[in-house]
Amino acid sequence: MALINPHINFNGNAEEAFNFYRSVFGGEFAKVMRFKDLASAEFPVAEHEENKIMHIALPIGKNILMANDVPESMGRTNENENRSKISISAESKEEADKLFNGLSAGGQIEMPLSESPWGSYFGMFRDKYGIEWMVDYDPNYKGQI
Repeated sequence: MALINPHINFNGNAEEAFNFYRSVFGGEFAKVMRFKDLASAEFPVAEHEENKIMHIALPIGKNILMANDVPESMGRTNENENRSKISISAESKEEADKLFNGLSAGGQIEMPLSESPWGSYFGMFRDKYGIEWMVDYDPNYKGQI
């Protein structure tokens, strides 16, 4: 079955955000490419954007969380966009607590992690980078769908 891997656009702080995410999830980056790595006559890169992230990938279980910085020439990404969330299905309540507390540090909690009316342990928040997350532990699935 195909995997779905979230991709996030940042306004110049992708590396900072991904170092934070790595501190919560653990692991190592599978790939880090900077705009200067692709610079050429056909793809000129402004000096002040050379070290911004063209592509970064953090494996999390069987999935990969990916991102890039949006070059200024392409405009800014809307940091208050609310049409999508990254959903995490934890394997235990303890894992749900760890991920929720770690990722929400410095952010805004929309719904505290608690027992939901539909039978799972669930919470939502916007992290300190403006990214929206949902954390869920369903004892019937234990992180497996």
